[in-house]
Amino acid sequence: MPADNSATPTGLVIDEATHTLRFTRTFDAPAAMVFEAWTQPEQIRCWWDPDGVPLVVCDIDLRPGGGFAFATSNHIDRPFSGIYREIDPPNRLVFEALHTTGRVLLQSVDGKTRLIVEIQCGSAEQLAQFIQMGVASGTSRTLDNLVAYIQRQNVTA
Repeated sequence: MPADNSATPTGLVIDEATHTLRFTRTFDAPAAMVFEAWTQPEQIRCWWDPDGVPLVVCDIDLRPGGGFAFATSNHIDRPFSGIYREIDPPNRLVFEALHTTGRVLLQSVDGKTRLIVEIQCGSAEQLAQFIQMGVASGTSRTLDNLVAYIQRQNVTA
């Protein structure tokens, strides 16, 4: 495992001190467009799965205390689900899932949008388990899917 705060070429930082995986991507699109891609089921279905498998479940109750559930046909019995804790369009989305805290942060920088996604685990052991399970690589591929999706939206807009 890389040392504390080590960055990879794919925009991933593993911060062992805070048990956090941090991913960064930049979009040539407004923050509102990226936020909507994170919060509208019809858009999430287009990019969510790291392997490109379409979601068969994409339920969202976008409010603090509201829940979400995403599943592909391969994992219909084990959806990725959680509870929204904070919603501040188009800047911030905080949720709890898989005994972690997830944060989606959007910042306007020089006419572009910087996306930071954090997955904060509850312990060093959980962080190591997530890395071993491939959460870091899967999330990186999922975010690459989001980048491609936003690029396609910009072309058709």
